[in-house]
Amino acid sequence: MLSTLRNAWKVPELKKKFLWTIFLIAIFRIGTHIPVPGISKEVLESLAQSGTLFGFYDLISGGAFSQFSILALGVTPYINASIIVQLLTIAVPSLEQLSKEGQEGRKKIQAITRILSIFIGFILAFGIYNLVASKGAIQESSFSQIIVVLVSLVAGSTFSMWLGDQITAKGFGNGTSILIFVNIVSQLPVTLMSLYTLKNIGKITIVEILLFVLFVLLMLVASVFFSLAERRIPVQYAGKAVGNKVMRAQSTHIPLSIIGSAVIAIIFSSSVMMFPATLAQFFPNSKVLTSLTTSKYSLFNRGTWIYAVVYALLTIFFTWFYTQITMKPDEMAENLHKSAGFVPGIRPGNATEKYFEKLLTKVSIIGGVFAAVLAVLPILISNTNLQGIQFGGTSLLIMVGVGLDFSRQLDSQLIMRHYQGFLK
Repeated sequence: MLSTLRNAWKVPELKKKFLWTIFLIAIFRIGTHIPVPGISKEVLESLAQSGTLFGFYDLISGGAFSQFSILALGVTPYINASIIVQLLTIAVPSLEQLSKEGQEGRKKIQAITRILSIFIGFILAFGIYNLVASKGAIQESSFSQIIVVLVSLVAGSTFSMWLGDQITAKGFGNGTSILIFVNIVSQLPVTLMSLYTLKNIGKITIVEILLFVLFVLLMLVASVFFSLAERRIPVQYAGKAVGNKVMRAQSTHIPLSIIGSAVIAIIFSSSVMMFPATLAQFFPNSKVLTSLTTSKYSLFNRGTWIYAVVYALLTIFFTWFYTQITMKPDEMAENLHKSAGFVPGIRPGNATEKYFEKLLTKVSIIGGVFAAVLAVLPILISNTNLQGIQFGGTSLLIMVGVGLDFSRQLDSQLIMRHYQGFLK
């Protein structure tokens, strides 16, 4: 990989893409250190470490939320809007039709996603303002202060979305994913500093630190393995005549990613499990919400084993659910039949559809179990001497996924320019 990067740097066009990507990322990281005026950062830091959704937002925003910078929301509204639009595409016929209209349809869906992300940004910004105001973090509570906070956060979110688009157009990889990747990596020094602090105060030893690092490396290797793993469905296409040409029969396969829905499943399940704790911060005087998050018999008490079990089961369920609704076994079978293809040994039609459903269920359960392990890891770590260390399975999967995607795109760019020798 290092050899590929070194040789790609010698290609003027690729070098320009690298420089653009680095320049835009630098602008983004500078923005994460520009604070919104009139906010106490100390309160935000305590909220970001309280085990709610805000802790996850702070991680993928590179610490911008705990500093309450103008980029505190980052690309979170855009991610939420993308998920919502993707789900609506399955449920709303007009959006489903747009998704089938090729490039023009995708552009319209992208425009809808951007508009929706702005509305979601305002909702999140207003909710965060009420939260920090209830915690006493607002130094001057007035209408003008509300406008300053809302406009700053939504403008910062929109700017982050624009930066992501520019990286996609002029740099390498998916810009939004690159920004999230950079934010997560930027928190690694914070994690190392936390380990150093825990060692200095005598809570952990060198042996425990080494075991933790070894464990993280093992999970990294496992994440790479499952990210590259796929279940290949053999497909046979019959020979056919197209005009004056006769197309010969050919064999190929349909690749199914093992953990293609893992990140979305973890986000969904964590949203469900952390929702009561997040609401409890908005309404601290609510006895019902307090009981839900503190009772030892509650499913939403992070300190109980029941929480981890339910969290894992929800992750497996959402992995299966999201795989089924996005892959659509009925459409897979129909499209395969229309293109004169078939799975060897399986009858076309309903038999092929049931075969796809069964196979997708098996693949999603395997991927869901691995995603569940990554999801509950932070909970298990928080119950050890390493409490307070920022480590999440979702962030690990995002880092691996973005890294592999970047490597693939770089390889394809080199191959397209006939630099196969650089890939060795």
